[in-house]
Amino acid sequence: MAELNAKRIHQQIRNFERAMDDFESDQPFSRYLTSFFKLNKQMGSSDRRWASRLCYNYFRLGAAALQLSQQRRLVLAEFLCESESALVSLLDPSLAEKMTLPLGDKLSFLEADGLLSRQDLFPFTAALSPEIEANAFLESQLIQPHLYIRVRRGKDKLVRAILEENNISYDQVGEQCIAMPNGTSLQRLPALDGLVEVQDLSSQRTLDWMKPEQGESWWDACAASGGKSLLLLDACPSIELLVSDVRMSILRNLDERFDRAGIKHYRKKVLDLTKDPEMILGNEQFDGIVLDAPCSGSGTWGRTPEMIRQFKLAKINEYSRLQQTIASRVVEHVKVGKPLVYITCSVFKAENEDVAQYIIDHHGFELESMDYLKGYHARADSMFVARLIKK
Repeated sequence: MAELNAKRIHQQIRNFERAMDDFESDQPFSRYLTSFFKLNKQMGSSDRRWASRLCYNYFRLGAAALQLSQQRRLVLAEFLCESESALVSLLDPSLAEKMTLPLGDKLSFLEADGLLSRQDLFPFTAALSPEIEANAFLESQLIQPHLYIRVRRGKDKLVRAILEENNISYDQVGEQCIAMPNGTSLQRLPALDGLVEVQDLSSQRTLDWMKPEQGESWWDACAASGGKSLLLLDACPSIELLVSDVRMSILRNLDERFDRAGIKHYRKKVLDLTKDPEMILGNEQFDGIVLDAPCSGSGTWGRTPEMIRQFKLAKINEYSRLQQTIASRVVEHVKVGKPLVYITCSVFKAENEDVAQYIIDHHGFELESMDYLKGYHARADSMFVARLIKK
């Protein structure tokens, strides 16, 4: 953005203001922005890129500096989220001189000037688990996460060759995990179809708590688009897998994803787990159940920063009650001595440790291990996972 002249900078600000003015918070901002660009075909690729950047940086301020005008908040957002910005250079040259400071120093400078409080970046810190390092987590909200992909077993050399042939920048994070800059377009690399899955680093790491064994029966109870199921099957292809979710439309998306991965052998059921599933499952018992429960998603708000202003504190307890209800339904179908793997992408104690303790106290389970996957150290999502064994 440093090359833009004053006229172009003001045009980008107007594009930002128009995009923000028309946004209704009942949909993900990414979906809205796609529609906004379709309605504004006069915006070229550069305009779209900068409108997206300015909007997302603005959302990353959360509830900070609300006493300031929208344009002034945008200047602060650019200052915090970027190392250089023609917008900041034009509208606040003295601030621009500090653009290369470490993020913590930038925040301290703005706090000392009385412009914002870092606690307002994420106004739910009182609900965070004590295991979450609050300051590091807060700062991570100002940094765009990486795009992570999981490579199918045995395909790592081929995938790396495709990426290098197409001059795609990447970092090999693990044997099957690759990080790329957010915004990398995988759609223009059809050769990767069936070889990789878009899956966050922390989500990939949950496999360490599943520990499937050949021939076992597993149930992915809230399967959504099937990310955890694909993880299970890639690690242990011979398991007998049941996937379920509350709507058939969700499972159709899962079917498409499984088809692209070449997976044919699995069962699926539409199940509303706020109700007793016995009419559909009978007394069926499983060697392992993955409960990737509906949650606030607070560990992923680095990807959807608009959620910070939309979310209401009271929703945390609503989610916690829902999670307890769903857990109460699925625990009856775990074999004695076998695991329930409870997962959320939340950083709130009420959705995590408290629900795990509820399962232990009310349903005859013991805790084998639990942890937070602290993605804020790796430009990734943060998640909670607990492996609970039925006594």
